[in-house]
Amino acid sequence: MGIDEFDEADAAAAVAVVLVWAAIPAWAEAVVAGRPYGSVDALTAHAGALARDWTRDDLDAALAHHPRIGERPAGSGAEAAASVREQASMQDAADDVTARIAAGNRAYEERFGRVFLIRAAGRSPEEMLAELERRLGNDPDSEWREAASQLAEIALGRMRATITDDRMAS
Repeated sequence: MGIDEFDEADAAAAVAVVLVWAAIPAWAEAVVAGRPYGSVDALTAHAGALARDWTRDDLDAALAHHPRIGERPAGSGAEAAASVREQASMQDAADDVTARIAAGNRAYEERFGRVFLIRAAGRSPEEMLAELERRLGNDPDSEWREAASQLAEIALGRMRATITDDRMAS
């Protein structure tokens, strides 16, 4: 979708697109309310600034839609497809790495009460495992902030994969 098409889309349709980036309704509505952007850079700047105001509740609501690292997402919609693409490197993960990530996911959920979230795109399974193990040592306040930052990276990455500066691109 081109930036012009996004800028001119019906508000409900535009919100539906933004919710795939991060399932935070108030944020999606604020991103859409900021139109027109005219460029992906302007959209990125505004969406990123709004993401800095996310709360723990926003993070928890968005994570209800995120699969665990190493698990296939439920459903077949755009968000599930994005997760499959982002976690593609996990398909080639060694069995021991996969097992350690699964154990780490369980430990993380017990410690923090939410799914471990990391921008998987561009990271190897070993890198994700190392981050999971490192972040298990975070205190709860630092960890929710780090998880929110990772969600923002995911959201902005999905946005850049969805919206182009090409005029009326499809």
